Amino acid sequence: MSATGSRPKSLQLLEATAPLDGAPIAERRRWSERFKAELVAKALDPEVNVSAIARGAGVHPAQLFAWKRQALRKGTVKPLGGTAPHFVEVETTGSGLIEIEIDGIVIRAGAEVGQEHLRRVIRAVRG
Repeated sequence: MSATGSRPKSLQLLEATAPLDGAPIAERRRWSERFKAELVAKALDPEVNVSAIARGAGVHPAQLFAWKRQALRKGTVKPLGGTAPHFVEVETTGSGLIEIEIDGIVIRAGAEVGQEHLRRVIRAVRG
C-alpha cells in the first residue's frame, strides 16, 4: 500500500439552515410544581425503582433524580427512614467481616453473604 492512494479524494460540506423534513419541532417541556412534588414523593420511598417511576410518567430518569436532589437540598422534603445515607469512616480488619450501622443497630456480615440477602436484612432493619 502506497502513501499516495489511487482513489480521488473529495470533501463535501453540507450546510443546513432550515429544519430537515420530518425533524421533530418541540419546545422545552415545562412541568408543574405539583407534578414534580408528586413524583419526588413517590421517588423518596427506598423500596421503589426511581427510574421506573420516571419512565412511567414520561420523564427522563436523570430529570427526576435532579428534582429529588434539589428538593432534599432545599429541605422541602425529608428522606424516608430519618437520615440520608452518608459516608462513614471504615477500618479494615483483614477478616472479611463488614459492619453496617443503621439507627444504632449493627449488622455484621462476612464476605460470603450474598448481596441480595444483605439487602433484605438492611430493609428489615429499616422497617
